[in-house]
Amino acid sequence: MRHITRKQLLDAPSDFRRNLVNSITGYKSLHLIGSQNRNGETNLAPFSQVFHIGATPPLIGILFRPHTVERHTLENILDTGYFTLNHVSSSFYKAAHQTAARYAVSEFKATGLEEVYLEDFPAPFVVPSQVKMGCYLVENQTLKVNDTVLVIGEIQHFWVAEKGLGFDGMLDLNVLDTVTVSGLDTYHIGKKLGRLSYPKPDQPIQEI
Repeated sequence: MRHITRKQLLDAPSDFRRNLVNSITGYKSLHLIGSQNRNGETNLAPFSQVFHIGATPPLIGILFRPHTVERHTLENILDTGYFTLNHVSSSFYKAAHQTAARYAVSEFKATGLEEVYLEDFPAPFVVPSQVKMGCYLVENQTLKVNDTVLVIGEIQHFWVAEKGLGFDGMLDLNVLDTVTVSGLDTYHIGKKLGRLSYPKPDQPIQEI
């Protein structure tokens, strides 16, 4: 195995360091975050730093890069308090990737991804997404270690294609065709190995 020290990593070319550190944690969840400002101008952007925080209440965390330049998604969330999380499917992952470009118009319009408003929720959802969440901002803080911004949202609304929702609440991400990402630009479709029983001492693991 190749050994890379902290010094070697910091001395490496910036693109090598960026790609390595962004992919070192393995596969990451991928969401399109929909938001709008107080003037009704919509924004759509891909995020891979989205993670579960708690189930009661249902909380989702998102990490944003330091707020040293304009970050429309972050600014819209802080200003209005609302945003959506939308799973990406293989049928539109290229358009999802393209939303990261710096457009002067809404990324919905620029990429052809259709927006929709559901249940009077004040942020746009992505029509073809098989999993949609409407979230409300409950907390945000800037991390001292590197000035990244942690946003915590509570799920207010949730939509999922019926075919992908199990009787016990588990989502079948294979059936839903949910795309994942490694690094900044490499996309994957997951392959289920198996679902295992809750681990207990002196009891064999069972497939469920």
